[in-house]
Amino acid sequence: MNILILGSGGREHTFAYQIVKSKLCSKLFVAPGNAGTAAIATNLPLDVNDFESIQASVIANQIEMVVVGPEDPLVQGIANYFAEEEALQEVMLIGPSKRGALLEGSKERAKEFMLQHNIPTAAYASFTAESLEAGKAFLETLQAPYVLKADGLAAGKGVLIIQDVEEAKTELGEMLSGKFGDASATVVIEAFLDGIELSVFVLTDGKNYKILPTAKDYKRIGEGDKGLNTGGMGAISPVPFADETLMKKIEERIVKPTVNGLKEEEIDYKGFLFIGLIKVGDEPYVIEYNVRMGDPETEVVLPRIKTDLVTLLQATFQQKLDTISMEIDERAATTVMLVSGGYPEAYEKGKEISGIDTVEDSIVFHAGTSVKENKLVSNGGRVLAVTSLDEDYRKALKKSYKNIDKLHFDRMYYRTDIGFDLE
Repeated sequence: MNILILGSGGREHTFAYQIVKSKLCSKLFVAPGNAGTAAIATNLPLDVNDFESIQASVIANQIEMVVVGPEDPLVQGIANYFAEEEALQEVMLIGPSKRGALLEGSKERAKEFMLQHNIPTAAYASFTAESLEAGKAFLETLQAPYVLKADGLAAGKGVLIIQDVEEAKTELGEMLSGKFGDASATVVIEAFLDGIELSVFVLTDGKNYKILPTAKDYKRIGEGDKGLNTGGMGAISPVPFADETLMKKIEERIVKPTVNGLKEEEIDYKGFLFIGLIKVGDEPYVIEYNVRMGDPETEVVLPRIKTDLVTLLQATFQQKLDTISMEIDERAATTVMLVSGGYPEAYEKGKEISGIDTVEDSIVFHAGTSVKENKLVSNGGRVLAVTSLDEDYRKALKKSYKNIDKLHFDRMYYRTDIGFDLE
């Protein structure tokens, strides 16, 4: 079948890398894609939120499956659009409906869902500009640090963790006054949970589910998890402390109630569910839901799935996931992100990239790249992800770092301490 992947980052290049190997894939398209996807698929110059242009391209290229990478088109309702357009109803779109995508599109909705279905999470309350004073009073009832979350999508920047209560009150006022635009018209204030984070990924057809490999990513720009938040500087899979006991708790207390909640509420959900968790003592709590795969976690999760990915996605759309067995590579996977100097603040694009053809025994996934005048150049803050597999994460990391020494672009930066907190 002909398949289209929507998106342009490392996540989408990883999807392309896995899907193009499938015996079920005839032709692969990526929109808009990057230089990495262009080498193994056909890039299409489409905006992921331009549903009419996507429809025209799907029809013109006889595409039978669409895999949605980023959250924006899901929250905007691309699954509903495909379900309602007669010409698209037979196309297998992998991603939840607009109602399902609200689990990421609204922090308040996600919290209400967890509360409704008895899923463990931090205590919280939601506030708008009209209830600003009540929000300040609520902050007084909590202990530092204070967690403020913009309700809507804020490009990964809408979560603030603040040590001082007066500063938290000021930030609450600024958020409700439009600091993050419409995304912070409502702000969720949470009790802070102190523990270690991990991500659990689930593929669900709305009734059945498969738990994919666990991962842990590293968001801060600086060594030791210091400095500004980024889209992710690296990841490892599996998470060493996610032992059988913890995973059983996660499945029984979180995964099953979540999927059952989707079923009970008759939410059409055929796609990936990313559950951001924190382990407090020996107990798992949900920090957030995302309604797609994470980035850079995709770069360590998908390479460990040995089962034909298209077979899994087809079964998801057909609500037959229970008929498929999934095989996971027992080896560990790590990825290290190479970013532009200055990222996540101001950075320059167009820096020539060299050395990729010399990489051995690692996979280089393109995140922000393009081709200009027959040269591979940087085209984003996060540029390349170097993924390796080995018997444990330390050996896999060693392999990634050895290959990173062969890569170069002007002001290239990366963290040398991925996995530092697992020692």
